[in-house]
Amino acid sequence: MIHSGKVTPHGQFKIGANFGGNVATEPISQLKDITKAVVKDLANRDSVYYNEQIKAATKGAIAYSLDPVGPTFDFYVRYGVLPRVDVGYKYASGVHVLDAMYQFLGPVGTPQNPGQGRWYGSVGLQYAGQSNDLLDKLFLSDLFPILEFTAQRKDLLVPLVFSRSFGTEEEYGNISFGVAYNHTFIEYGLQPGRLYEKVGGGKAVRLEGLTRQNNFGSYGLFVNAKIGARRVYLLPALAVYYQNYGTYELLEGETHSFSGVTLVPSLGLQIGLGKGKVGK
Repeated sequence: MIHSGKVTPHGQFKIGANFGGNVATEPISQLKDITKAVVKDLANRDSVYYNEQIKAATKGAIAYSLDPVGPTFDFYVRYGVLPRVDVGYKYASGVHVLDAMYQFLGPVGTPQNPGQGRWYGSVGLQYAGQSNDLLDKLFLSDLFPILEFTAQRKDLLVPLVFSRSFGTEEEYGNISFGVAYNHTFIEYGLQPGRLYEKVGGGKAVRLEGLTRQNNFGSYGLFVNAKIGARRVYLLPALAVYYQNYGTYELLEGETHSFSGVTLVPSLGLQIGLGKGKVGK
């Protein structure tokens, strides 16, 4: 979360990129129960019986789709469409993100045409959608022929941001903080093609697949800074979320509940472009 309480000035652009990571306790906890060696061994078999290893892999796949762990990279562009409204597009590690922010507190000028005051506040709405396989970067992808796990998710994020300007109209940057609520809608499926269970008399029966939907809310706190001059800034940021992901159905009618804390640190570079227009 790198937003300032001050939106992009009317008629100006911002472009930038961020490097960071997503450190989530729940998927890390689930993935520790299965190793790459076990996954490779299972993937090389013609048929696999459902056991604790497959169950652990299934829980790990679901947990990862709920909150992918690993390094992140994004680049973005923002534009001030009105004196108190800006919009943005971001491409974040394969995810397309659209958002808009409304500034309800503070001046809407520029360092060349400043207003009065150094405190700013804004509220926004962000949409993110990901329809491709979420496990492409995870070693569990070797189990695709067995589990045939798929997941699609959509996220709506509402941030409330306050900031204090460094210099006039954030000429040298700002310090920002706030709260955020995120709601995730997820659909996941398991359609095992080579996975079996043993029934009476030692007979092997192929497991039936499933497709399920769920949704959950997340609550977060964040702090970030913008430091620089001449429209070139560094942006360090940290966000912390608590997430109760809910209960999810596994194979053989079993269920499992997931919850945890997520840390999202990042460091970015931002450049401002355009002369802008004087706001009221």
